[in-house]
Amino acid sequence: VYDKGMITIIEIMGRHAGWLTAAASLASITGEAPDLIYLPERNFDMDKFLADVTRIYNENGKVIVAVSEGIHDAEGNLIAEIASGTTAARDSFGHAQLGGLAASLSHIVKEKTGAKVRGIELSLMQRCGAHIASQTDIDESFMAGKVAVESAINGITDKMVALDRVSQNPYRCETKLIDLSAVANYEKKVPDEWINEEGNGILQGFIDYALPLIQGETKLQKENGLPRFA
Repeated sequence: VYDKGMITIIEIMGRHAGWLTAAASLASITGEAPDLIYLPERNFDMDKFLADVTRIYNENGKVIVAVSEGIHDAEGNLIAEIASGTTAARDSFGHAQLGGLAASLSHIVKEKTGAKVRGIELSLMQRCGAHIASQTDIDESFMAGKVAVESAINGITDKMVALDRVSQNPYRCETKLIDLSAVANYEKKVPDEWINEEGNGILQGFIDYALPLIQGETKLQKENGLPRFA
């Protein structure tokens, strides 16, 4: 729709780990990935960001940016707070309630470039898109749930079901139980070697890892044009 003359900034969930935002790079296999991708695993530099956006816009007449909601500067300050000039509300755990980054960055980019800029915040919609789930994801969900129930019936507790990739080509994973103490309050970050040197793009290593996870089309039933859930 916006083939020319538009800068689009898409805010994607991810406080300290950028897996969801990095997944935008999977569209590169059809040549449709965002021009720029920013994860919270790397420090965000506003001046470099504006320079990158301006350069690509001048070259192509359009820019698409995917950005994690939790990006921060070198001092750890949230860009969402810096860009909006406000302090985010905190939840009961003291975590900043993120959101509004795309709108704030859009305002800054518009002032810098004079271009038409649109900010999009996907937010919870990313969690609710059952109609675009992969069959691989659904199969592994059932597999993990089955192991959890069987383990509980057998009196096993204080464990989490994990998925262990045992083969890459062909892709295959198995379940295993991990102590809760080994995973609670632990964040698994996107490996640094999967992020490009400039910190604004994703490398082939991530695509090789994530592409198998979105394989297989679901057979979601519909009634009157709406999904019918069991």
